[in-house]
Amino acid sequence: MQPPSLVLCAIESAARVYEDRPVVFFMKGLNDSSSEANKKKYFPSLSSFKNVYVFPLRMEEIFADTPLSTWYQKIDPKKELYWTHVSADGCRLALIWKHGGIYMDTDIISIKRIPHQHFLAAETHQYSSNGIFGLSSHHAFTWKGMEDFAQNYQGDEWGYQGPDLFTRTLQQFCTIPQFIEEEDIVCGNIMFLHPFRFYPIPYQIWKRYYEVWDEEPTFDYSYALHLWNYMNEEGKTMVLGSNTLVEHLYQKYCPSVYGELAGNKNTV
Repeated sequence: MQPPSLVLCAIESAARVYEDRPVVFFMKGLNDSSSEANKKKYFPSLSSFKNVYVFPLRMEEIFADTPLSTWYQKIDPKKELYWTHVSADGCRLALIWKHGGIYMDTDIISIKRIPHQHFLAAETHQYSSNGIFGLSSHHAFTWKGMEDFAQNYQGDEWGYQGPDLFTRTLQQFCTIPQFIEEEDIVCGNIMFLHPFRFYPIPYQIWKRYYEVWDEEPTFDYSYALHLWNYMNEEGKTMVLGSNTLVEHLYQKYCPSVYGELAGNKNTV
């Protein structure tokens, strides 16, 4: 119930970039209080953003009337090796199927608007991420993805219901070609966006976000930045006054969160 600052920064940066759209954060552990009450209690740095909404995460409701409903009723979370991951993988598919829009993981800092309604993000050449994607409601991709998820479930294999599933499903829409320079790829009615769009710093060198740069990158080709938090077993954080790249990103793209941290001398 105490989200780390990176989560708050992800929400604020999205709220600033998409100021004309609702930014919804689903959170386990919430009661039935109103979104405004939840926001003021748990996200005081975001209370001024009228387009931010905080709702309880209720999986049974999310999966209702989708191919994931039967799977969810049969599964025993206590026996699942990667329950947090696979349940989140399912939720994002069902939510976007029902409501449409853009899904983002909470270690993604938005820096400019994504100009496409239907898109997936290439993590590497010919391999799709599921950490950020955008589709209209009732798009064939999300339905096919949920069917694959339920019918071919392999919970003991990390990523099988996540990036692997997205890559398999995308291959039903086209034969994925290689990227040419910084150009995106059209795959059916879906844009497959170049890795530079969200992953300009690849996972192999993710620690560069927490280092001081002699000359910082401009990220001219990027719409948002994924900070690879699942790699961060050391618990690296944004440290005030460190002059690191991540501190500068906070200052620029989530100044309200940064200001609150500076006021509280809090670096978590």
